[in-house]
Amino acid sequence: MTVVFDDLLPGELRRSWAVDGTCPDLDLYSLYRARQIADLHRTAIVDAKGGLCYTALDRKARCLAAGLAGLGVSAGDVVGVQLPNSRNAVVADLALAGLGAVALPFPAGRGGREAASLLGRSQAVAVIAATEHRGHRHAADLLALTAELPALRHVIAAGPDDAPEGAVPLTALLRTDPKAFVPARPHPDSVARILVSSGSEAEPKMVAYSHNALAGGRGNFLGSLIPDGQPPRCLFLVPLASSFGSNGTAVTLARHGGTLVLLDHFTPDAALAALAAHEPTHVVGVPTMIRMMLDRIAEGTDLVFTPPTALLVGGSPLDATTAEEAQRVFGCPVVNVYGSADGVNCHTGLAGGMAPADDGPGIAVGRSDPRVADIRIAVPGAGEMREAPGGTAGEIVARGPMSPLRYVAAPELDARYRTPDGWVRTGDLGVLDEDGTLRVVGRLKDVVIRGGQNISPAEAELELAAHPDVRDVVCIGVPDPLMGERLAACVVPRGGRTLSLDALCAHLSERGLERRKHPERLLVVDQLPLTPAGKPDRGRLRELLAAGGS
Repeated sequence: MTVVFDDLLPGELRRSWAVDGTCPDLDLYSLYRARQIADLHRTAIVDAKGGLCYTALDRKARCLAAGLAGLGVSAGDVVGVQLPNSRNAVVADLALAGLGAVALPFPAGRGGREAASLLGRSQAVAVIAATEHRGHRHAADLLALTAELPALRHVIAAGPDDAPEGAVPLTALLRTDPKAFVPARPHPDSVARILVSSGSEAEPKMVAYSHNALAGGRGNFLGSLIPDGQPPRCLFLVPLASSFGSNGTAVTLARHGGTLVLLDHFTPDAALAALAAHEPTHVVGVPTMIRMMLDRIAEGTDLVFTPPTALLVGGSPLDATTAEEAQRVFGCPVVNVYGSADGVNCHTGLAGGMAPADDGPGIAVGRSDPRVADIRIAVPGAGEMREAPGGTAGEIVARGPMSPLRYVAAPELDARYRTPDGWVRTGDLGVLDEDGTLRVVGRLKDVVIRGGQNISPAEAELELAAHPDVRDVVCIGVPDPLMGERLAACVVPRGGRTLSLDALCAHLSERGLERRKHPERLLVVDQLPLTPAGKPDRGRLRELLAAGGS
């Protein structure tokens, strides 16, 4: 199988964004190199090893690029990267961009079988993996699967431990002469990176992004949240290998010349310590992480921090109650980010804030920015993009400078989610207010079918999040021999309070949610389990329910 990366967006439209300056029209390594030359000693990364300046990072990237070239990696080749948040992950990003190769990052912690699926479907020729991270030995696990991956020629082991037999030590490649590297200067509209979906429900999707889509479209998203135009300092609580984390190397460093503050593993204590020690301007996380940090602060801490410019919260809907609490505690705007690897992005902005839940249906996620992605509401199921009547709910579709090229090795997904003129079908249901505010009201396929009736888990989640005793909540469908499926609420109580299914359902009735949409099972947990990408692990929650959730 030959993997193709041709663009499903009309070529003249893609080029128009480069011509009018919406996109920088440079490859990612060239953008980074320009930032490095402009400020040689600016700090690029702060991680567990300390600080690393732009010039030192560039030298490491050049060494690795030359080393990879010596292994036969060349322009257009796909290389997997399974590393925790660290300087090595960023070095790999820049080295691959400089070679004109295609980076395929996926979070540390994903199992060998899932990693092998990604590498096999993408026809990756090499993978850079951790020798050990939090009990996982990714390099050794992938070596054991190489017989199933005929395209994979090299497993490169990164970390302080000895590389397993048969792997190439990353340290050896980093000792290559950097003068041997000559940048490939790939076309800015060519593929640079493959973003991987969270994979919490099914086999992860892979989406191909160009240099311009990352630095241009996604770069404009972050640029709109930098009010003073100064290089940002971004604390990434999510993995750089996630879709949200793609705002790291390509955007924070290459596009905006900023600094990455990295944690190799999220804990609320580590996050708060980094906030106090490194004074980031932007904190990038998911709602569950923010809630855990708020709980830790409520327990009491001696840490004092300077309020950042903004908390950027995405990955799942953020309820208004948490947003208001976070804004008060952290002393800064909380930006509700709606987006996905599939090519959609919208946010509430630094001044907009969260609209009250009773102002309209669903969750308000801001107004679309055509310099990022034009967002419209389409009639579900139509072949070509056909807009729904004004003010009515429909499928959210997006097209713009951040639009990906296509899905990777999945023509069936292109047929399902891309229209002939390049619009991306998100599978989300939404409505546009008269002022252009987008409200997300659910998902087309995220329904629980109970006795033949469809129930949206998102509706119950939104209302349960407003309960004063609920800190975090996810609603999921669980199998039932009689009804087919039933709705279950997985809840983290606030401050150790006691929750019962009857009390939660009474709350839903008071909020006007009809009885048939109420959860019928309850799972109370101390904290929600997270996937390696940082999102609630719905599969693990189903396992807990099957093991005895009430």
